[in-house]
Amino acid sequence: MSDTDVLPNSVVEDGSPDRLAIDTIRTLAMDAVQKANSGHPGTPMAMAPVGYALWKSALRFDPAAPLWPNRDRFVLSIGHASMLLYSLLHLAGVEEFGADGAPTGKPAISMEDLQSFRQFGSKTPGHPEYRMTTGVETTTGPLGQGCGNSVGMAIAERWQAAHFNRFGFPIFDHDVYVLCGDGDLMEGISGEAASLAGHLRLSNLCWIYDSNTISIEGHTDIAFTEDVAARFRAYGWNTLTVEDANDTEALLEAIAVFRETNDRPTFITVRSVIGYGSPKANSEKAHGEPLGVAEVAATKAAYGWDSSEAFHVPAGVAEGLSEQMRSRSRPLREGWEAMRLDYAAAHPLLAIELETMLGGGLPETWRAAIPVFPTDPKGIASRESGGRVENAIAGALPWLVGGAADVSPSTKTNFTFEGAGSLQSASYGGRNVHFGVREHAMGAVVNGMALSGLRAFGSAFLVFSDYMRTPIRLASIMEIPSIFVFTHDSIGVGEDGPTHQPIEHLAALRAIPGLNVIRPGDANEVAVAWQVALESSRVPTVMILSRQALPTLDRVTMASADGLREGGYVLADAGDVPEVILIATGSEVSLALEAHRALVAGGVRSRVVSMPSRYLFDRQDAAYRESVLPSKVRARVAIEQAGPLGWSDYVGLDGATVTMSSFGASAKFSDLQREFGFTCENVLDVALAVLDRSSR
Repeated sequence: MSDTDVLPNSVVEDGSPDRLAIDTIRTLAMDAVQKANSGHPGTPMAMAPVGYALWKSALRFDPAAPLWPNRDRFVLSIGHASMLLYSLLHLAGVEEFGADGAPTGKPAISMEDLQSFRQFGSKTPGHPEYRMTTGVETTTGPLGQGCGNSVGMAIAERWQAAHFNRFGFPIFDHDVYVLCGDGDLMEGISGEAASLAGHLRLSNLCWIYDSNTISIEGHTDIAFTEDVAARFRAYGWNTLTVEDANDTEALLEAIAVFRETNDRPTFITVRSVIGYGSPKANSEKAHGEPLGVAEVAATKAAYGWDSSEAFHVPAGVAEGLSEQMRSRSRPLREGWEAMRLDYAAAHPLLAIELETMLGGGLPETWRAAIPVFPTDPKGIASRESGGRVENAIAGALPWLVGGAADVSPSTKTNFTFEGAGSLQSASYGGRNVHFGVREHAMGAVVNGMALSGLRAFGSAFLVFSDYMRTPIRLASIMEIPSIFVFTHDSIGVGEDGPTHQPIEHLAALRAIPGLNVIRPGDANEVAVAWQVALESSRVPTVMILSRQALPTLDRVTMASADGLREGGYVLADAGDVPEVILIATGSEVSLALEAHRALVAGGVRSRVVSMPSRYLFDRQDAAYRESVLPSKVRARVAIEQAGPLGWSDYVGLDGATVTMSSFGASAKFSDLQREFGFTCENVLDVALAVLDRSSR
């Protein structure tokens, strides 16, 4: 079969058990959207045959063990079609597992859950949400994100297979399936992700493209007329076409071709009719709104549906799908579990690693190699110390895998120890992932790797975090421990100019709920920051590192860098009751210390607070926060080479900031420091003015 073949047509017969099950999915979608009075019925109606055939006959997924590590992954990138996934989870009888990984004895999706679609507190939100609903592999909503996640999942499987599999022990050999749509493929992230997947020859990855040619504004030909399959062939994918979404036999033939293909990912175009069978079929009116009571009734009549009752599941439908999936997948899962026991006996050290990784843990010795940096007034750039710490940890943490968006020589995130290697199609066990200049996809790929059990990271320059904002935000929503390393963190970039000098980016990242943004002030804070990031199993971390050298502080005369664990801590003090407090992060900590020494020399009781993580500091109890920032000390100055947004929470109405109120400029860093006020003299002037004002 060539990569341009159109598969034969063999549509599911009316009245057959399969057709009854497919129409059940369609009617459940219509009824749930109608009851909620919001949602997207059209795509679930169109793609019900595809979802049903995949789950019934191909997906290696045991409803009784939905967290089985070697299960196939099903990613609904068209997240607005969530009722397709919820209906499949319900009919398949998928069992619910709690946050502790144990069964709850409840169904993942009950009939009551379907009936509470899109309601507050339900397990059936408008778009699927990881952790909320068992069986949802990733949170999808913004189009294209699931495509990017799937590439990360496929990379993770390939890395895990290369690292853990041994002769006779295929511990990891699962596939990743994606259901995506026209909107997904219009988004640039899908192109970035597909290009990377093609380069890596991820033959365990299959995207099924719902080509219904309808978007919210109308027919897609108003904006989207490219030859999509040709694009994917250019990316290096195998491409197939199923001319009718109702043709389940043709779909399964295409999936069989995917499974036989071992040198590239597979892209299956499925032509469908949105809102299939309804009066609004093949129209944007079937996309994102209820069909209407009369239209629902007419559609059910067109299906030959024998019940006007909403949420009707005919006898035998759920039992049939559930039994088919269990009878096919249970032996695979049980065989895998038996193999896992034999593997432990044959390869005990690898088995310990496997169990630790699958349990979300870390090796016992991983902290031992972390360097302690000696005092050094000249210091080292935090990107450089970050690279040293990361390399030290990686030797003891094999599943720490990641890379950069083509800038690892600059972000210093390349693993350089012997045997690290690059992750390529000929060496999937490599530790260095070359994401290419694809920041947006990199973020989503890192999330997919993290969802699959790897401790994954991606790196870029801070100014380009804007390209990655959506996957970073989704990492926080999902509470997964993705790590994002951003260097070149300020006007310290110098001659590269304002396009590469981040100003508003710190505030934007700190605004994301549940995201730990850490800007370490010296090499030893960097070491603690990496420890905090890896210890945080349900919190994503953004690490903000400098290009310019930062003095390595004297931790004998000053507080330990372990204070970073509290987010903010008293670094240096001139007495129990300070008159003025200087708060700083990153490269500005050493500037605050310089100003502090000058204030003390002038008889002013000064305190320096290093505040590398507002996220962590805000989670300390009130007594600790009061001990660091006493409320009676109103003279406070925040110093940071970024915008001022958010610092008023810490300096108060009487305080001030030494921050950026404009974009930067192309010049030597020393000139920029002087121009924008990041000098000891200016900090002193601001501090004394604040002190004078607060004492009146």
